[in-house]
Amino acid sequence: MKSVSVVDLFCGVGGLTKGLIESGLHVDAGFDLDSECKFAYEHNNGATFVECDIAQTSSKDVEHHLHDSDYRVIVGCAPCQPFSNCTPRNKFGIKNVKWNLLYHFCRIVRDISPEIISMENVPQVVGTEPFNNFLQMLDNLGYTYTYEVVRCEDYNIPQKRRRLVLLASKLGTISIQPESKNSIQSVYDAIGDLPPIGDGEVDSEDPLHRSQKLSELNKQRIMHSVPGGTWKDWPDNLILDCHRKNKGKSYSSVYGRMKWNEPSPTITTEFYNYGSGRFGHPDQNRALSLREGALIQTFPKDYEFAPNNDIKSMSKTATHIGNAVPVLLGKAIGDSIQNNIINYG
Repeated sequence: MKSVSVVDLFCGVGGLTKGLIESGLHVDAGFDLDSECKFAYEHNNGATFVECDIAQTSSKDVEHHLHDSDYRVIVGCAPCQPFSNCTPRNKFGIKNVKWNLLYHFCRIVRDISPEIISMENVPQVVGTEPFNNFLQMLDNLGYTYTYEVVRCEDYNIPQKRRRLVLLASKLGTISIQPESKNSIQSVYDAIGDLPPIGDGEVDSEDPLHRSQKLSELNKQRIMHSVPGGTWKDWPDNLILDCHRKNKGKSYSSVYGRMKWNEPSPTITTEFYNYGSGRFGHPDQNRALSLREGALIQTFPKDYEFAPNNDIKSMSKTATHIGNAVPVLLGKAIGDSIQNNIINYG
């Protein structure tokens, strides 16, 4: 049987790695600058976490972790803030280091020339100079590649999220597998069986099922919020001054509740904060808990983000969860890689 070795660059807490493992691939190592991802990555995936700055990491260091195998695979999701719609255009200048991380992904791929590559990112990366240069490099090295923007809800992920998935292979034609034929998953499918908790409370059986404490004013606001509604549903005395201005009146995608019977909005790094998006629980007067965000990102229910899920910082853990590749999208990528090897290997 042919052997496969995978390394995951910019691995974070392991969403993509977990999905690849669920597809049957063997992941040897993940590389990331954030040392606080180490426990979650190694504990849940049985792979080595390499703490490093990819910009300062040699290709030989990466290749060292690609164990002797018939097929070598490099996957990764370079931090996408420079390309995201959520980032002000003036925040990341062309000299900002985060623009360069895709170049370093390209450098490592060029030097190692693995049989298969996958790169996942925000759709806005298409057409940028780093992305175009990446495609030119793939052409020069003789890869067959495809890329497309996928809807995560089409892959049984209970979340409205758009992601670019690029796959490249030296073996033969490769593309992301077709979406699932199952029905669209909803918020209720993901979190409907969790025990109720109040704002600022922690479930006694699951320390990750904890929510942020709300101010008294925000408690009043969420009590007047309806699923799928906006702050326009509130009594006048609860409306923020910024929303009374002409510019603010059109910005309604904050202070909202989710709907039970639909996929959630995109889980961002601020999903635990009621005022940062449509992150209100469908019927409990609080924002999403950390566990709920993780489940909507399709992490398994037993995934641990700290020893015994003894979380030291809600904001840091939420950042790790929100930045992750949804596990089921990772599995779809892994299944596509497996199919390529079966068909052409």
